[in-house]
This record gives sequence, structure tokens and C-alpha cells, in this order.
Amino acid sequence: MDDLVQFLITRINDDNHAYAYVAGTLGGEALLDSHLPMLDLIEQLANDYKAMDPSDSRSVGLGYALRVLSQSYGEHPAYQQEWRP
Repeated sequence: MDDLVQFLITRINDDNHAYAYVAGTLGGEALLDSHLPMLDLIEQLANDYKAMDPSDSRSVGLGYALRVLSQSYGEHPAYQQEWRP
């Protein structure tokens, strides 16, 4: 699961860099309808999972949610099919 969490955080950072490029090129208004707030929330979930004790009853559900969310990057070459929920 650590590999999945790191994969997800890396993809989110890549997306954030892409949004920063768009903002720098086209101006901040180009990001008004962006997915930046959602990316921030997903990154927070990934960080919460990393900090969570495996015995925490919420870890199974959060792990499942991260697997579901990671499917949006399913076409990325580093995505591993065993991560599918």
C-alpha cells in the first residue's frame, strides 16, 4: 500500500505542477474551474493514511478509497493493476 500512496502523491504533485504552468502561462483565472481543491483533499487523505496506525479501524476504508481514487491514473505507465479495488 505504501507504493500506491507514493504513486498517488507523485501524480498529484505532477498535476499541481501542470496547473501552475497553466496559471503562469494563461493567468490565474484559467484555474477557476480546476481540480486543485480535489487534488489537495486526495493528497491529505494519502498523508492521513501514511500517518495512520494499521490497527486503526478506519485504515481499511481509507485504503479502499485511495485505491478507487488512484484509478483515475490507471493509464499511467507506473500504475499497477493490483492496486485496483
